[in-house]
Amino acid sequence: MKDYVIKATSGNGEIRAYVGNTREMVEQARVNHNTTKVATAALGRTITATSMMGLMMKNEKDELTVIIKGGGPIGTILATSDAKGMVRGYVQNPDVQVENYPNGKLNVAGAVGTDGYVQVIKDLGLKEPYIGSYPLVSGEIAEDFTHYFALSEQTPSVVSLGVLTRNMEVERKITKEDGSEEIVVCREFDVEQAGGFIVQLMPFASEETIATLENNIKDIPSVTTLLKAGNKPEDIVEMVLKDLEPKILDVCEVGFECNCSKERTGKVLQSIGEKELQAIIDEDKQAEVTCHFCNNKYHFTEEELVELLNSIK
Repeated sequence: MKDYVIKATSGNGEIRAYVGNTREMVEQARVNHNTTKVATAALGRTITATSMMGLMMKNEKDELTVIIKGGGPIGTILATSDAKGMVRGYVQNPDVQVENYPNGKLNVAGAVGTDGYVQVIKDLGLKEPYIGSYPLVSGEIAEDFTHYFALSEQTPSVVSLGVLTRNMEVERKITKEDGSEEIVVCREFDVEQAGGFIVQLMPFASEETIATLENNIKDIPSVTTLLKAGNKPEDIVEMVLKDLEPKILDVCEVGFECNCSKERTGKVLQSIGEKELQAIIDEDKQAEVTCHFCNNKYHFTEEELVELLNSIK
């Protein structure tokens, strides 16, 4: 099933909600970057939130970027979404390993750190992009987005994000030193469930509406628990907005999508300047550029580099 996010409101319009199943998106990110379990969780939570935030933008060409730097061993987490919720992202250190919490849950905060910030950059087609930067409060991602919405947009919000991984055994063919081949069983993992929701109160929300929402939210299970039990985003909307006459406004297909290409990569090489590009031609005779978002590699021959150089002279 393809990933999708539901846009919904309460019947009185005092609450808006975004609820999504993002399993395929997060699994694609894991495959692209070969992330560890904790890096998969951190990146998955971030791109899930970023995708839903992208859907909050009004214009087709708007773009939103989230940068999380917490001072932890994972380094920087970066995610970008367009107005359709199509997202791409990466972590600086996909190989990060930290000890799990005593209950066995992934210690995302231990990987991300708490001494840093979450920064949101909105390119809305104006002369200057909007940039909001606020301190991290937990490093667990969801709480940090909740804090961001409260401070930056003065919008009381509830953010829930989750990524559940599962172990599996796969057979791999390996070549031994003597040249013979052998089938071995390897323990690996993939993303079993991923998703989240962002629920926001409008400025005119009544005390009664707020109380009903708080009552609905306080005992709700985690998003991954709900998804694993077979619930769909539509079901989660009904739970979150119980007794508030939920109204579904739109169902948006989302996913992990990188817009890189060899043409775009060529423009990046041109942007470094004539002198630097000439040095690459003289010293290396070729170039290979890897996209941070999807790990695609683009190779440029000496002839192609010369063509790029001549076009900017």
